[in-house]
Amino acid sequence: MDVTCRPLGPGSVAWRLGGERRALLAGGYGLLLQVGHPVVGAGVLEHSNFQAEPWERLDRTMTSLLTTIYGGQAALDEAARLRELHKSIKGVDNRGRRYHALSQEAYWWVHATLFQGFVELERHFGVPLGDADVRTLYREWRQLGEVLGIKADRMPETVEGFREYFDDVVENRLEDNQSVRDVLHAISMTDVGPPHRLVPSPVWNLVRPLGGTVQRTCTIGLLPVTLRERWGLSWTVTDQKRFDRLASAVRVVGPRVPARIGEYRIAYDAKRRARLTG
Repeated sequence: MDVTCRPLGPGSVAWRLGGERRALLAGGYGLLLQVGHPVVGAGVLEHSNFQAEPWERLDRTMTSLLTTIYGGQAALDEAARLRELHKSIKGVDNRGRRYHALSQEAYWWVHATLFQGFVELERHFGVPLGDADVRTLYREWRQLGEVLGIKADRMPETVEGFREYFDDVVENRLEDNQSVRDVLHAISMTDVGPPHRLVPSPVWNLVRPLGGTVQRTCTIGLLPVTLRERWGLSWTVTDQKRFDRLASAVRVVGPRVPARIGEYRIAYDAKRRARLTG
């Protein structure tokens, strides 16, 4: 990694947006885009246990992401840990194609989906980002990409270039594979256990169907229409109305949730320290 790479800090758009729990509403969207890439899909299929322990996997993923955004020096350490972790994720997929999780193409695609996820999250569930904020966030995301070990020339320099790249991958690179189907099943929450041992099973059994409906609605509703159709994912007028009502409710309620509740602890504490130190 280039020694000049700098982690993000207070005042960045990523700091402002990155720590809210409502980001989970776009989590399934980002994950589907990621595993639709053949390299990522193969790696997840053969090296991940997210179906066996979904809540633990989610917690580790969010902790890692938030550390890279808010961690300062710890972000550099986390980036090194991630690269080391992914060194062993390689093999040959069921179509005879070799894959490696550290391939620049796949590593950048995963990072790219997170940027697009923030844009879509704010567009539908928050306050749509203005052009200046989108461009600033993208510059920050390229900076963070270099921290993670992605080469600068792999990442388009401009937002316009990114949009062309993103659309091209969606149209020509993503595929319907077993990992896509596994993620779709997981977000339905059909057989997912309680998120915490203190949550009684009877209570969870009442809440789980609603959680699955919300996740499915958000995930499929955010997907590009062409991808939704290509993967044969049903989306009706009723689904769209449900999505619109849900998005409207989040836009109304979200700003009223106190930061100490609505933000992840890592983000909340980092912002608090930044305010105290000026």
